[in-house]
Parts: sequence; C-alpha cells; structure tokens
Amino acid sequence: MAKRPELVTQPDVVKGDGRGAKWRGSLDADIIIANAPDPVFVSDLEGKILQANDAVSQLLGFRQDEVLEQSLSRFISPEETREFTAALREVVERGVMRNVVLNPRSASGEVIPASLNASALRDPNGKAIGAIGILRDMRELDKARAYAESLIENAPDPVFVSDLEGKILQANDAVSQLLGFRQDEVLEQSLSRFISAAETREFMAALREVVERGVTRNARLNPRSASGQVIPTTLNASALRDPDGKVIGAIGILRDMRELDKARAYAESLIKNAPDPVFVSDLEGKILQANDAVSQLLGFRQDEVLEQSLSRFISPEETREFTAALREVVERGVTRNARLNPRSASGEVIPTTLNASALRDPDGKVIGAIGILRDMRAYEQVVRDLEKSKTELQEKILDLEKFEEVVVGRELKMIALERELESLRKKSKG
Repeated sequence: MAKRPELVTQPDVVKGDGRGAKWRGSLDADIIIANAPDPVFVSDLEGKILQANDAVSQLLGFRQDEVLEQSLSRFISPEETREFTAALREVVERGVMRNVVLNPRSASGEVIPASLNASALRDPNGKAIGAIGILRDMRELDKARAYAESLIENAPDPVFVSDLEGKILQANDAVSQLLGFRQDEVLEQSLSRFISAAETREFMAALREVVERGVTRNARLNPRSASGQVIPTTLNASALRDPDGKVIGAIGILRDMRELDKARAYAESLIKNAPDPVFVSDLEGKILQANDAVSQLLGFRQDEVLEQSLSRFISPEETREFTAALREVVERGVTRNARLNPRSASGEVIPTTLNASALRDPDGKVIGAIGILRDMRAYEQVVRDLEKSKTELQEKILDLEKFEEVVVGRELKMIALERELESLRKKSKG
C-alpha cells in the first residue's frame, strides 16, 4: 500500500462567491498529491472535486478537465453518494478517518470496485473545509479474494474463517460434511457451540498467539457433530489479514483424526503385543513407548523405562552409535541395524541387535524412531556351543591323525619284518 500523502503545510483558502471555500493548495501539498502512486483527490464539503492527481484519471479513464469541478455523484451511485456524504459528515464532525467502499463508473462504463480512505481537509484555523480522499483499486484484490474463497470452497479438508472473537464467517462444504450441520447452522455461529469450554479457551489462546506473533498454530479439537458424536480433529490456524496487513481473524483447517486415531491405536496394539521387544523414541533418544517384552528383557518396570533416555541403559559409545543411526534414519529415511548391549536391572549385559526405522507424523515428517530389539543371548550361546564343538572336533581329528600315524608306522614295520623273514628263508634254503 502506498503511504498516505502528508500535507506538510496548511492549504491557503480564499473566499469564493459565497457558495463555499475554494481550494488553493500549497506547493508542497500539490507535489505530494500529484506524485502519489494511489489515486488521490480533494473535495469540498458538498463532494465537489477540487483537485485530483493523474492516478485518478488513469483509474477512471477521464481527463483531468472531466474530473475537476465535478460532483462525486457523477461517478458513483446515489446510494454510494449518500454513504460518502455521511462519511464526510463524520470526518468533519469527529475529525476521524473513514473507510468506505465505492464502485465508481469509468469512462468506458466499467464499474471499478475501490476502497476510499477519507480524512479532513482543514484551513489554517483548523476548520474542516473539505476532505482528502485516497482510492484503492480493489479489482486485483477482489480477484485474489474470489480465488481464495474458491480455494476454501473447493478444499478437500474442512476449512473455515473466523473473526477475532471466534465467530465463523465462512465454512466450506467439507465442514458441513464433517459436523453434519447445514451451512446456515454453522455460519455466524461461535466455535464455542461446537467445542467444549476448555477447547474454546485453547482456541482463543491459539488465536491470540496467531494475532500477536503472526505464527501458524496447531491445536487439538474435539467438536460435537449434529448427531452428538465427538470427532477428534487437529486444527491448523493461521492469520487472516486485511489489505493493510492487519490481522482481522483466522483461517482454520481441520483434519479428521478418526481414521488416523484408529491406525495409531492399531499400531500401538501391534507394538504392545509384539513378541520382540519394541520401543518408540523421539529424536533425542528419549523412550516414549515400550512394550512388555522390553520390560521382560531388561527387568525394569514400564515406569522405569518410559521417559528415560536410552543412554541410561547402554554405554556412551553405543549411545553415540545409536544417535548416528537415528540421524541416518531421519536424513535418509532408511532402516538401520546396530548392535547394542543394554545393561539389565540385575546388572547383566545383554547382547542385542537393534533394527531402527523412522516414525513419521501425519504429514510425513520424521519425529522419532521405532526400535525392535532381538535378544542375542541364545544365538550367542549356540555360536559358543558350535565353536566348542568345532574345537573338540579339531582335537579329535588331531588324535585320529596321530593314531593313523601310529597304525601306518606299525604296518610299515610289519611289511619290513616280513620282507626280512622272506630273505632269511631264501638264504637258509640255499
């Protein structure tokens, strides 16, 4: 928005022919008005245009001489002329600035939606002698507003617009489908009609934060439908601003959490009833959920495991390894395997393998990890037994080889002895 021109010196006023004061602007005022990017005009108390800049001509398509000395009623409807006159009266009597919506007709006959900001024009004695009006072409803004309304209307999610008191000003069909109320049963109603007193306070606090800090806020709401069903939803609230950037309300997007809550309950059931030890941790490694198998493995009660850091159960080196695995899970969305040796309540070091995968929120953002532990004690015992059997087998093989050497040696000696006997026999016969 262009900055409103400031008249740095008071305008001079000269008396006319008794029909009213004539405008003779100071040089500074003339320059400011002439060079203002927005259409700016000066009118007397009867609404006759005394001065108008080029932006007025560009907006309306009239030459300067077709605008000056003309009544505003030439360009706007009788109803809007009355509204402008009322605004002018208020500006003069109370010294305030007034905003009104006007729809002047251009030279081509086009009706141009515009907003008018009107403030008092005063003589050197402080007496109001007319008004300074700044027009704003609202065509692009109206297109943007129509586009935004179309987006809201056609959004698949339930979307509503509320004022700063929580009154619903607009709601799409998805809101009606979610709650089972007709549009006329939703519009102009306070959100407090559909949510509890506690949630109304939470919404108003979120709305306050949206207004004061310009942030987007998420909240959990459980509106009651026309049938009386309580529907779990999440609310994403962001600021609704007027053309000047002032926050005038909120845009709320609801998400029906019934199916997600069912899926979450199902997932929690799977974790709880899994035969292997399964836990859920946040991105800092704090354990948020753990099944009974974790307690059985480590010998700790549930309340001794939940809200604890994994570093309580594993060594600093393994904590670093787990954190690195968690980082890789978050950044690359992969599943990672790691070797952990948690210490049980009895002090026993338990060899385990960890399979870690990403835990995501409804929007797909990684918010933690799901870890599945496998007790490797039995496996390692089998490995040790196999190693022992292998050692024993190797020893037996060595013994067998020694025995074979002895047997072969004896056989060779017997063969040599037999040859010697044969030789002796032959000599005795000869």
